[in-house]
Order: sequence, then C-alpha cells, then structure tokens
Amino acid sequence: MARGHNRINASAEGGLERIGGFGGKAVTLAQGALYAGDPGFYKTRLKWLNEADSKSVQYAFRQWVGKPYYQLQVLPFGAYKTAKSDVDRSTGIPVVGELPDLTFPTVQEATLDNGMKLVFAERHAVPVVEIALQFDAGYGADQGNKLGTSSFAMSLLDEGAGKLSALELSGELESLGARLNTGSALDTSSVTLSALKQNLAPSLDIMADVVLRPVFAQAEIDRARKLWIARIAQEKAQPIQLALRLLPPALYGDDHAYGVPFTGSGTVASISSLTRNDLVTFKDTWLRPDNATLFVVGDTTLEEIVPQLNRAFGSWQAPSTIKPTKNIGTVALPKAGKVVLIDKKDSPQTLILAGELTPPGTSPDALAIDTMNGILGGMFSARVNMNLREDKHWAYGAYTFTQGAKGQRPWLVYAPVQTDKTKESLAELIKEFTQFKGERPATADELNKVVKNNTNSLPGQYESASAVLGSLMSSNRFARPYDYPTSLKAKYAAMNTDTVNAQSKHIIPEKLIWIIIGDIEKIREGVESLDLGTMEIWDADGNKVE
Repeated sequence: MARGHNRINASAEGGLERIGGFGGKAVTLAQGALYAGDPGFYKTRLKWLNEADSKSVQYAFRQWVGKPYYQLQVLPFGAYKTAKSDVDRSTGIPVVGELPDLTFPTVQEATLDNGMKLVFAERHAVPVVEIALQFDAGYGADQGNKLGTSSFAMSLLDEGAGKLSALELSGELESLGARLNTGSALDTSSVTLSALKQNLAPSLDIMADVVLRPVFAQAEIDRARKLWIARIAQEKAQPIQLALRLLPPALYGDDHAYGVPFTGSGTVASISSLTRNDLVTFKDTWLRPDNATLFVVGDTTLEEIVPQLNRAFGSWQAPSTIKPTKNIGTVALPKAGKVVLIDKKDSPQTLILAGELTPPGTSPDALAIDTMNGILGGMFSARVNMNLREDKHWAYGAYTFTQGAKGQRPWLVYAPVQTDKTKESLAELIKEFTQFKGERPATADELNKVVKNNTNSLPGQYESASAVLGSLMSSNRFARPYDYPTSLKAKYAAMNTDTVNAQSKHIIPEKLIWIIIGDIEKIREGVESLDLGTMEIWDADGNKVE
C-alpha cells in the first residue's frame, strides 16, 4: 500500500507543476469541474486514495471486479439550453496582450566535503526534489576505446547496485515514488533522481549506490548486450538513425572525440567485445567527484540539502590518477564537398542528411548562429520547409539544425523526400543556401518571427523543476552563467539582420558532406549530375564499396 500511495502522490505532484498538458493544472481543474462540479476535487480524490488501506481496496475489488456483474445505464438526453455569455465574439480572436517575463529561481552554489561542486535552486511549487550528477564524459569518452562503452556502462549502473539486484533496486525506487535515470549524451554522462521530499533520504541512498557501487553483474551484461546489438541492427535499418551513425566520423575524422556514431550505441563488434572490466574501467576513469557537478532543484533549502548530500557523497574521493580529457580540438573544414550514397532498394523515399562544422557551443556567436538557422530551416515556417513541403510537396518535413556540442557543432540538413524528386530536392536545398548567403539574406520580418517565438516561449519553458534542472546542466556544459535564460530576451533584442546575416559565412554549400540513403538505381544519375563533390558508395557499416 505504501508503494501505491507513493506512486500516486509522485505522479500527481509532478504533474501539478505544469499549467497545461495531461496531469497539469488546467486539465486537473477542468476534470474536477466537469465530473464532480468542483475544480478542487483532485484534493478530495488524493485524500481518498491516501486513506485507502488493504481492507478497503480488497473490499472494492470484490465488489466491482470479483463478481461477474455488468450494468449499463442508458439515459435520455437532458433539456439543455445555450448558456448566456457576455463575450463579444464579433471582433474575432482576442488580441494578444503583454506577455509575462521569465521568472527564474535564484541559483546558489556550494561545495561538498569532498570538493564536489553543488549548484542549487529552490522551487517549492510541489514537494518534489530533482537531483542530477553530471560527468564530463559522454560518447566523446569512447574515442580511442570500444565504441558504445559510455552509453552501455551508464545503462547498467542501475541494473544492480550496492546490496540490491536490478529488480530489487527498481522495486525500492517504485516503493519510494522515486524515478532514477542514467545515460550519456555527446559531451556528458549523468545520473538523475526525482524524489518526493518526504522520501528524499532513502532515495538519495539508492542514487549513491548506483553511482558509487554498481554491481555490473555478468548476467545483466549478457542480457543487455543482446538488446543492445538488436538496437544497433534497428538503427542501421532506419535511414535517419543510419545517417546519424555515419555522418559524424565523416565530419570529424577518427581521431576526434566526436568522430563516433551520434546514436552513442557503438558497433556490433565493439559491444560484442565489451567485458565487465571495460565497464569498471570506464566507471573508475570517468565517474569521479572531480569530474562531476551536482545539481539540485526543488522543495528544499541549501541548508537542508547539503548535509544530506554530504552523507550520501561526501566521503567519495577522487583517485590519484590524472583526470581524463577528450580531444575536441578544432577540425579543419574539407577542401571540397563529398557525397555518400547508401543503397536502400525499393525505398519510396530518399533520406538526405548533410552537415558541416560550425563554431563550438561555447562560442559567443552560438546564439546568433542558432537564430540564423531558425530563419533558414529551424522552424516549420522556415525557408527550407516552406519550399520542399509547402510549395513543392516533395517532403513531409525538411529542416536544418545545430547539434549541441562543447566543441565544433555540426550544422545539419535533414530532408526525407520522395524518390523521384531526389535530384530536384537537392538542387532546391543548394539554391536556398546560396541565396541566403547572397541575393536573399534574412529579412527583418523573418528575424522578428524567430525572436518572438524564442522569447515569448521562455516563461513557459521553466515551469517545472526538471526543466530548471536541465537548464542548469546545459549552462554548466557550455560554460554559461547559471541564470543564462534570463539574459536571452536582451540578447535577442540586441540582434539585427546584420548580426544574423553575418553568420551565413558558416554555411558553405560547396563543402557540405552529404549522406544520401535511397534506391541507388533510381537516384544515382540525378545526384551525380549536380556535382556536389566526390561520390562514394558505402554499406550500412560505413565501409566504402565503390
């Protein structure tokens, strides 16, 4: 019963942070008003659920589930009348008034007994505490090692830790109403915990076991390996996933930390050869307190949380070995473009993915580059999508985007198009990029649309503690001030078309690397005629076959 109560409370309290969405304030109040005539009925419902004991649950089960009983009520429609309203609808949709500014919590910093940095923000909307331990590791830590090690090792941290087996650990978290996740991204690896305030101490104990005392049981490794290899096979069967596996090594080269599949899953050969010792070595090398930052957001105070964190992590000491580093140095742009064709016979679509490198995510120009991208291809109403989807009807959606990275960021072009319009779609993409750099630069109206979209959405982006937590982790990753979101409105206001158009220098169509996946027999001649660069044909493992 305690497990059920905690799960129900955690779900309800987490949802009530948000204004909209399923489980949010709006839906919760509307449901109460509709079904019970009381917008605050959720409080009564939660009270009933928390007061339920095993006897009352068993009684209800016997009454409503245990008997072969069915009752159907058919009632006539009531005599309803249209409710009177003083709203004047003749003027159409109401004009949007002044929008609120972003409210972001005050960020505090502290240091634990072992020297580990803590970043903290109070958020008392609901009795929930969000915690994350972020390590400077990620897929980039795989370079020079077996690809996929970072993601595979992180996925196994919670498959048995301390004295708990995988099932026992999952059951304990469930009984506490807590959620724990582990994983890796390109630059970082992390362990996150969402816990009810009243169960924070035992939830933290489990998190500490996962980070400090993972078991890496051989049976769990073998089970996970089978699923992982199946995942890689699935990635290679899906054009977009396959392209994201093959493009990064072509952009960065094998000697760079980012020259690995952006899916983070590695290869069948690397995962097949992983041993328990490889996982332990990764954990001991990269998961260390001097390579980590701890983040806490939620219903607590700095004075309350520091002693609890010291109890869980304060005795954790860094090893005497030198802290590892990753090679994310600058890569020279290619001298010319390159086209890689991968055959997917009888495919009704061609997947086009192209990329080139732009300045790092830590660059002072990063926001201007992202704004430029928003105009060119980063929004539904951006030029690329309006051309290939809305005008030509050759693609369901076509976009450009920048991938987050501490080092050079890849600027990517994504366009799944109908097979018989592959050549024409490529030509239109080149035309859009070339014109953006020349005769059709960004206009004031286009800039205003992107700026309004990005600034007006700010207040709603950080309504939950988990969203604030994610922002703090991102700011840490890119060496930004922790209150960075509060500066965005002013940064956007300072932009003009000259600022944005100056960033078009980073788009060099003749140096793009193209990964094109489709029916080669039908698309090869057309692609070759465009002369986008040297052409090669690869298999799904990135091996050159022609």
